[in-house]
Amino acid sequence: MRFHDMFLMSLSSLWKRKVRTILTILGVIIGTASIVVMISLGLGLKRASLAEIEQYGGLTTIVVTEKDSYESDDEQNKKKTAAADHLDDGVLAMLSGLDHVDYAYPELDCEAIVLTGKYSTYIQLRGIPAESMQHLGLKIGQGELPSPDDDQLRVIYGNAVIGDFSNEKTGEGYWYTGVLPEIDMMNDRFTYVFDTEKYLNFLWGGEDENGQPAPMPKKYLVETAAVLEGSVEDYNSNSYAVYCDLEQLRKIMKKEFRGRVIPGQPTTKSGKAVKGIFYNSIVVGVDDMNNVSDVQSAISQMGYSAESNADWVESMQGQYKNIQLALGGIGTVSLLVAAIGIANTMMMSIYERTKEIGIMKVLGCDLGNIQAMFLIEAGYIGFLGGIFGSLLSWGLSFAINHFLKSGQLGIDVGSAAGISYIPLWLILLAIIFSVLVAMIAGFFPSLRAMRLSPLAAIRNE
Repeated sequence: MRFHDMFLMSLSSLWKRKVRTILTILGVIIGTASIVVMISLGLGLKRASLAEIEQYGGLTTIVVTEKDSYESDDEQNKKKTAAADHLDDGVLAMLSGLDHVDYAYPELDCEAIVLTGKYSTYIQLRGIPAESMQHLGLKIGQGELPSPDDDQLRVIYGNAVIGDFSNEKTGEGYWYTGVLPEIDMMNDRFTYVFDTEKYLNFLWGGEDENGQPAPMPKKYLVETAAVLEGSVEDYNSNSYAVYCDLEQLRKIMKKEFRGRVIPGQPTTKSGKAVKGIFYNSIVVGVDDMNNVSDVQSAISQMGYSAESNADWVESMQGQYKNIQLALGGIGTVSLLVAAIGIANTMMMSIYERTKEIGIMKVLGCDLGNIQAMFLIEAGYIGFLGGIFGSLLSWGLSFAINHFLKSGQLGIDVGSAAGISYIPLWLILLAIIFSVLVAMIAGFFPSLRAMRLSPLAAIRNE
């Protein structure tokens, strides 16, 4: 018997018993949808967490800083092999030359007080080479990134920085009053004070080293290069950041603190300034997430502190893998119940078609063909159940994400992508799994059909 004939006979048999077939397929639909939706919740949680980690520094970046000061000398000496004492251009070149490193750029941090009109705020200004700013993944709302050709300091404000400004007289700001300061972050004039200690001493009526009233430190007029997109309450890793070109920042720091210790810079044992300006950190970009641990280990062996999200990601992936298995197991129970229904449907079909089976055997039909015919029926039920179950799971996934995003359930999903995620491979796997479960469920009934005695089957009424 040809496969085409067996397929048509199986389809015809199922069609004759429409109600029973539809109810059996319905069980498979529910089982398939349960598995897909349950696993999609685990995948969605994993994707949302990875997206959150990406906002907090990325999955392939390593932040390199100097060795931890709290370690003992013996611990530091053990870790230190070929590294210099402080982060400088030599260290930057060394890190850039490591295997699997795509890029490396330095970061220089500086404290400053920003004044505009009747408002002021304290910021942490971070200098980065202008040509490396594309690695930050900044989403510009207004303006443009600083250029390496700029001859003056220009800054980029995070979208939430405006909320940190407060009225100098009342001390009230957005987080106290709920009203944004009347500041145009892109076009207003901003004055920077880099010697914050001297400025506070001046405000509080302090005295200088000669006993005279403390003078006002020099102020610098700083232009705005760009403002990141988003409102004051849209949070990401750059919302409160203030960036500028590192070279321009270095020039101002040298000028402002000439002959004095620059805040945050290393000093000698006698407390004097160390010649030169060193970096606070160096960001290393690795070519692939799988290589992050190796590069991080190599940097640690040089004696530097190397931090990345690799350990967090590895731990998180293990947790979400267990969650997916648990949720998938819950959904599998529904499909196993549907498999029992398929087995029952096949057994009932055999009892009702006993005489038909006997006639087929008497006419010389191959036993394997008889078994295959019932397996095709079971597989057809599983295939239809898998297809419609997948469509149902897509609808349920959409509904879950819609209600969570709309806030109607009072739950914050924490991700714009939603908490339920169904990739194409999951749908294909669910359909294949449904067919296999259905054919396994129909295997033993098909054995019974194959083993029926022809004479007993023909006599059966």
